[in-house]
Amino acid sequence: MSNNNSTTTNIQSWFIPVEILMIISTIIATLLACIFLSIIVTNRTCRTVSLMLVGNSCLVAILFGCIMISMALFTLENDIKQIVFQDSLCIFRGYMGYIACFLQNYSYALQAIYRYIIVVHPARVSWQSARFQAFLIGIKWILSIVYSLPLLLTGEIIYNVDNQICQVSLRLSPIMVYTTLCIYTIPLTIIMLVYFKLFRYVHEMSKHVTPTNTLFHARRELEMVRRIVFLVIILVVLGLPYLIFILISFVTIPPKYHFRIAYLFVDVSSVFIMIALFQFTEPVKTILLRMISVMSNVVKPMSNQLNE
Repeated sequence: MSNNNSTTTNIQSWFIPVEILMIISTIIATLLACIFLSIIVTNRTCRTVSLMLVGNSCLVAILFGCIMISMALFTLENDIKQIVFQDSLCIFRGYMGYIACFLQNYSYALQAIYRYIIVVHPARVSWQSARFQAFLIGIKWILSIVYSLPLLLTGEIIYNVDNQICQVSLRLSPIMVYTTLCIYTIPLTIIMLVYFKLFRYVHEMSKHVTPTNTLFHARRELEMVRRIVFLVIILVVLGLPYLIFILISFVTIPPKYHFRIAYLFVDVSSVFIMIALFQFTEPVKTILLRMISVMSNVVKPMSNQLNE
């Protein structure tokens, strides 16, 4: 035992490269989220309710990225020093990680619900207003804190020595089932339910005599929900190792380095999600491509002058 209450430990050869990849991936995703959010905030053409919800998702992505970078840096430092050491912020980082996961998944659920309201309840103008949607966003942020308090107050978030991270232990327990339901099962169920109900609604509209503009609008919103489902599929596929480890923990002991493997996929998925969000958000995509085009036009004459 050393003076800073840490013990030495041996590390695997793949720890450091994996942690560097995690940090790089999360930094890229966070920077992309910052760029998207700044475009939404500063451009008047982006000041719509739907883009307000997208901006909320970007804000959550920034929060999530900062937390994951902090976790990865802490793990990397311990592995480089080959020590086992729990700092004063370890539990707090784990707690904030669960909050960020909750916010991320429910931000996509809010987007899906908004699209459903526009098509199925067009007369409910108050439900479509920015004020009401901002109210729902505020409720979501409050619930994220309330839901995760039991994890913190019961002391379930503990330091895992093998994985150098503070998390709820994966095992069959009421708190683990509760966490899985709140973070994954409920929001994903909401999104899929909204998609299938909206799909059936649009399908029924196409069978009846419906104004062309109305049907086109409904199909466009259905396509937007389909894109949200695609984002969720990325989350599910690249988050599959984490889910598998949870299911394994319900019947037996999961692999020794399960959190390291699971969070590698989670961090890499954040990059793909931001790229997909860029592809799916046409106003932001148009503005960003225009900015890149202007910058390239400015750089070319300067480079030509330097060559001359």
